[in-house]
Amino acid sequence: MAIYAISDLHLSFGNNKPMDIFGVNWENHYIKIAEDWKAKITNDDIVIMAGDFSWATYIEDTIEDFNYLNSLPGTKLILKGNHDYWWETVSKMKKFLEQHNYSNIDFIYNNCIEKDGWSICGTRGWAINDDPQYDNDKIFAREYLRLEYSLQQATTDNILVVLHYPPNNIIIEIMKKYKVKKCIYGHVHGNNEVFEKCLVGESEGIEYYLTACDYLNFKLIKII
Repeated sequence: MAIYAISDLHLSFGNNKPMDIFGVNWENHYIKIAEDWKAKITNDDIVIMAGDFSWATYIEDTIEDFNYLNSLPGTKLILKGNHDYWWETVSKMKKFLEQHNYSNIDFIYNNCIEKDGWSICGTRGWAINDDPQYDNDKIFAREYLRLEYSLQQATTDNILVVLHYPPNNIIIEIMKKYKVKKCIYGHVHGNNEVFEKCLVGESEGIEYYLTACDYLNFKLIKII
């Protein structure tokens, strides 16, 4: 078994929201991802998706996006991103998976998934937002507690944390407290000037991976 990752697919098969408006590199990006995915992944492998899977607003509108994902090999673990408006309660999402026979997809949400000696934990995280409609302290406190609850469920010494937003100093401290070994995150898009500011590589005992698909040139990255 190997663990790979990619995030921010922003699929819109059921919605007319093409991603190439953000640059020519996004043209037919889902084809690039699928080709690389099929070349690398077997059904014994896991692919972690750190948020922003679909542009759909309601889960009923994600069917074509999930059909695309279901057609690809491996087990897929999905975390919530800031644009995943379709996200429901875990019970409703699992019922949706059962109804459509998506047997190789699961969710990282207030839980810990144990796979081949690794504990996969995580939560969306949060970024400071200047919009007054957001109570940043309240939202971040909730995300912090969700991460700690997830980490408390880990039963191995090999802990992998999945976030959508880049980790800030507070998140990094709790990961150090629980001796997390690897952390993947997404959310960040742009150019090399933007990407160079991101936390990538080893720092204080934790290996960090930015997995936004445009940063990865629409290719999955091997984590384990």
